Amino acid sequence: MKLIVGLGNPGGKYARNRHNIGFMALDRIADDHGFSPWKGKFQGSVSEGRFGSDRAVLLKPETFMNNSGQSVQAAMKFYKIDPADVIVFHDELDLAPGKVKCKTGGGHAGHNGLRSIHAHIGADYDRVRMGIGHPGHKDAVAGYVLRDFPKADEGWLDDVLRGVSDGAADLARGDTGRFMNAVALRVAPPRSGTGSKGPKKPTEAQSKPAPSKPEPEAEPQSPLQKLMDRFR
Repeated sequence: MKLIVGLGNPGGKYARNRHNIGFMALDRIADDHGFSPWKGKFQGSVSEGRFGSDRAVLLKPETFMNNSGQSVQAAMKFYKIDPADVIVFHDELDLAPGKVKCKTGGGHAGHNGLRSIHAHIGADYDRVRMGIGHPGHKDAVAGYVLRDFPKADEGWLDDVLRGVSDGAADLARGDTGRFMNAVALRVAPPRSGTGSKGPKKPTEAQSKPAPSKPEPEAEPQSPLQKLMDRFR
């Protein structure tokens, strides 16, 4: 059984914030995979379902970002889940918009939601880092993450969320390679060939005109032939 957590802040005011991309990921997974309706539990919202035979619980902590660990810890205790079976989706400033990476363990890099989870359950859980880009200056970070995604970002954001949902079953099984491939197929799908090729460029030998053959030289006339030609 997996506990899959999406980080964000509760309420319509924050729904489209960059900081809430974790909530968005879980909403897409729940919708696409037929999970149960969201219910209030563990200081958050919970949806249960299966990826094939594998059971999973989706959790959106509603303690606000800075206290996300309280909700995660409560759910883990109820379902008797170890940190190794927890997967957290969160926004990542250090990745370009549209980039996704998986990570196990390590530091929280100043992310308040991860900092709280570290404090409550330790660092040995899996994470899906969802890139939102960096505003360029440390002082601008708070305002940046708490602003909505602009319309210009809607295209790549939808692709990422669809890709995350496509690969959710693989992620739950621990196959991060297949998960990342599912995301890549949405974000950067392979281009299909047209099947028609343009005319080949002539090679150097083909591009040069063939040299003309020299005309045969006339045979020299004898003195008798020259004399006969004068009287013709």
